[in-house]
Amino acid sequence: MSAAGNEGPAGIGADTFPKLLIENAKRRGNRPAMREKDLGIWQSWTWSQVLDEVRALSCGLAARGLKRGDKVAIVGDNRPRLYWTMVAAQAVGGVPVPVYQDSVADEMAFVIEHAGARFAVVEDQEQVDKLLEIKERCPTLERIIFDDSRGLRHYDQDFLEPYERAQADGRAFDQANPGFFEAEVAKASGDHNSIILYTSGTTGQPKGVVLSFDNVIRTADNAARLEHLTEREEMLAYLPMAWVGDHIFSYGQSYCSGFCVSCPESSATVMQDLRELGPTYFFAPPRVFENILTTVMIRMEDASWIKRKIFRGFMDLARRSGVKILDGQPVPMTDRLLYWLGGLLVYGPLKNTLGFSRIRLAYTAGEAIGPDIFDFYRSLGINLKQLYGSTEASVFITIQPDGQIKPDTVGPPAPEVEIKVADNGEVMFRGPGVFQEYYKNPEASAETKTQDGWVHTGDAGFFDEDGHLKIIDRAKDVGRLKDGTLFAPKFIENKLKFFPDITEAVVFGDGREDVTAFINIDLEAVGNWAERNGVAYGGYQELAALPQVYSTVQDHVARVNRDLAEDPKLASSQIKRFLILHKELDADDGELTRTRKVRRRIVAEKYKPLIDGLYSDQSHVYIETEVTFEDGRKGKLSADLKIEPAEVFTLQDLKRAS
Repeated sequence: MSAAGNEGPAGIGADTFPKLLIENAKRRGNRPAMREKDLGIWQSWTWSQVLDEVRALSCGLAARGLKRGDKVAIVGDNRPRLYWTMVAAQAVGGVPVPVYQDSVADEMAFVIEHAGARFAVVEDQEQVDKLLEIKERCPTLERIIFDDSRGLRHYDQDFLEPYERAQADGRAFDQANPGFFEAEVAKASGDHNSIILYTSGTTGQPKGVVLSFDNVIRTADNAARLEHLTEREEMLAYLPMAWVGDHIFSYGQSYCSGFCVSCPESSATVMQDLRELGPTYFFAPPRVFENILTTVMIRMEDASWIKRKIFRGFMDLARRSGVKILDGQPVPMTDRLLYWLGGLLVYGPLKNTLGFSRIRLAYTAGEAIGPDIFDFYRSLGINLKQLYGSTEASVFITIQPDGQIKPDTVGPPAPEVEIKVADNGEVMFRGPGVFQEYYKNPEASAETKTQDGWVHTGDAGFFDEDGHLKIIDRAKDVGRLKDGTLFAPKFIENKLKFFPDITEAVVFGDGREDVTAFINIDLEAVGNWAERNGVAYGGYQELAALPQVYSTVQDHVARVNRDLAEDPKLASSQIKRFLILHKELDADDGELTRTRKVRRRIVAEKYKPLIDGLYSDQSHVYIETEVTFEDGRKGKLSADLKIEPAEVFTLQDLKRAS
């Protein structure tokens, strides 16, 4: 039984999402299942209404010839109708294939052609136009259904139609074929394919991860039971539907626990919609938490001196006692009383402004989060945890338990999950969420998953004395300096990204004598500093080249080096020279994946002249780079970049300073 006294999927025998939908409509039919903000107004649908909507679309797809095993591409922002398309396709045996909504046409073509999608259900004109551009390269694609008809009035292709028409035909089909929907839903079971989610393609073309209903439902339900999730939770769905995290949190756990998922009006209004909604359950990658904190600090810099003084005083108290209070540890009564006062004056209003007042559980994952940032949120009384997961695991590999939260680990194994560390330091796991295969890629499947179900994560890590997993880096990225010293690039990069002025970093050093770095500054944070200080600049490139900005980044690099110097294993990995890139690394330029992970090989090839300059005695290096503009046009960007030395430290330096 869950915390609310409601049985989970295992207790009701619902082993697919269409069966779970029917069960939710029976058990909690009048409770809200989904919301969407449209034209400033929140629209709501109950579980019974969602079943009606899904039934109509499902029958409409069947009337259009959707057969068992057919793939249905889904492209767009988080929209109720797109979530309903998933379960509607599954109800008649189809397999949904979500595609990242910001994919360029070529990226979209690869996924749709590789999956062999016959149908595509998309959000709006933008996605329709991309599909029309690539349709000839995707011979299996027969029909495109769109949600938002704005701008599509004069599109007359016979394979293109509005969502409403598909539903209307579905209702007619349902009346003419009573019992069809229920019979189709009953044909599927937990071991059938539920969804294909494509990886971000960090090192090459994306791979299609095939997950069964059992994979998703058992994993989602195990975590929901561990965290006591109930039908009373409220969640905001704003991360890409093609990402496994959104699929588990906004779809899997919602159907397992029966809670309501809300879709923002647009990507531009997420923070405002978050404040209005006040979710109880929230997920964000570290970048989101970092950006929110950066915004808070920028606003405080613009506040009066008395407000800044009060804020800093109470935040010092929160750092000292807030985390201990959250974890139920002993704290002096004076601090408890002051913390209560701080809740009235600072913490409460701040959480309310951020939309975090009602959060009962929050997760972060995907990258390491800075300990200072992590502790900042927990010190406010927000139950923020780290988890470790992957698409191949249906997300959950580890989860931090309540009262056992550490900023530098990702917790012990999730329920029913086993973890081992191979002799080479690579983390491996097996459990109920282990994927079925990489679609049409048996070689990659065999390389990743052993015959007895163990999955290679590609990450290097170890267990600490409390049995919590600590991830160091990608195993393939862990290297050695020329003197044999361990070189863990992501570990160093994450330390750099802890500073709000730095949005991205790429370090080099494998097989070399020294470590060097590329830095991307955070345009909002540094731009705000420039405006406050009357420093003129014309754009990112000019801002990044300012001497004051270089000086600030140089101080940050020195602080990272000081931290590295304290660890004998990493002391030789201190950064010797760095430069600030003249442009932001961009997914459209192939430098990042759609999930914002650095494509190291591409960056190293594209910026080889800069790397050569860092490992020379040059003080400046010239670069000319091809860039992709928002409208798809390409252009050239050139710059003469300054190379700066960084301060390095010895253990003796640190002892003298202390």
